[in-house]
Amino acid sequence: MLPSRVSVVVVGGGPAGFMAAITAATADSAGSRAGEVLLLEATPEPLHKVLISGGGRCNVTHACWDPRLLADHYPRGGRALRGPFSRFAAGDTVAWFEAHGLELVEEPDGRMFPRSNRSTSVVDTLRQAALAAGVRVQTAQAGQAAEALAGGGFRLRLRSGAEVQAERLVLATGSHPSGHRIATSLGHGLVAPVPSLFSLTLAEHPLAGLAGVAMDPVQLELVLAPLEGAATLPREAPQRQRGAVLITHWGLSGPATLRLTAFAARVLRQRSYRAELRVDWTGGRRPADLEELFSAARREQARRQMGNWRPWPDLSRRLWLHLLDRHGVDASLRWADLTRRGELALISALRDSRYPVAGRGPFGEEFVTAGGVPLSEVNLATMESRLQPGLFLVGELLDVDGVTGGFNFQHCWSSGWLAGKALAAQRMCS
Repeated sequence: MLPSRVSVVVVGGGPAGFMAAITAATADSAGSRAGEVLLLEATPEPLHKVLISGGGRCNVTHACWDPRLLADHYPRGGRALRGPFSRFAAGDTVAWFEAHGLELVEEPDGRMFPRSNRSTSVVDTLRQAALAAGVRVQTAQAGQAAEALAGGGFRLRLRSGAEVQAERLVLATGSHPSGHRIATSLGHGLVAPVPSLFSLTLAEHPLAGLAGVAMDPVQLELVLAPLEGAATLPREAPQRQRGAVLITHWGLSGPATLRLTAFAARVLRQRSYRAELRVDWTGGRRPADLEELFSAARREQARRQMGNWRPWPDLSRRLWLHLLDRHGVDASLRWADLTRRGELALISALRDSRYPVAGRGPFGEEFVTAGGVPLSEVNLATMESRLQPGLFLVGELLDVDGVTGGFNFQHCWSSGWLAGKALAAQRMCS
């Protein structure tokens, strides 16, 4: 049976919701009054996104310790997050999990995972912390509507037909429409959600035969034509990113591609995901450096066939053979016999291959959503609504999204912790 009245009800059992509930219940060192923090999750299993993230390993956060630099990894909301991150950032997340018995370890690229390499460890830690704090977790209970009461507090109606009255309401529903619906019914605006962090589909896919090839580093640039009637491109475009790229059966994926699409999410949506993608397979090498590599190959590998010797060792052999074929250079040609014209064509292909983008990757493959409740409508020191006292908004429900690498989870931990601290302070004063 659900309680009819509680002090705090958190709608959404994801990372932000759990962090808000746990912090609200435990911030008072004297302990919380049993049953006052109720967490409702619509599905049978809370923290599902945590469970499946990182290939089942859960990239909890990123080893970016400076709050200002951390904020730079958020295409939307970054500048506004500098304040919240000055109070709770990546280092605080690592310390929080360690205090609750879970050690996080850093990988060479800065991503941080539980030492067990299992996302179940993160889920277990959060559920045990909630249990220890006295948070009451109810699954298969979806929030459907909410109203602010004249004397303060909220009445929350659930899909099951049950109702819960609470002094404070926390919305932590991620990008689910139910949270948007409740937030707008309580007076908030909504920045239209669009997919972010997705791979790209290439028209006629000339690289399809190279599926599985990974290159690092690669430099990517999206070239977007202005919209009709627009004199200039938005500040978000064109976009450039450098990093690892994976060729897939439909186009390009990998960290650099995902970062690129995150920063260009809105302008790509406006253009129905049509653009030109310029790929520098050299990762930014100068033309003069490439000419020297080609000259060295002609001198030192003169008798070798071009298909058997690449300009530099880390260049994928499959990609090199593809470029030779595409530009009419016989793979059996000796390096000594490569013409100047052939050399310039290959250097141009390595530095500036151009592919028309035909759309996003497979439907539903995107990782996060750009859009949500505008940050201007939230006090980012407490995550409390500026429009509706007692209402708190956290996590992906807000118009905040980060690039891949643990940054989206970090915003959930930070916003949940700030809301929990503010809720605990308000309860102590009431």
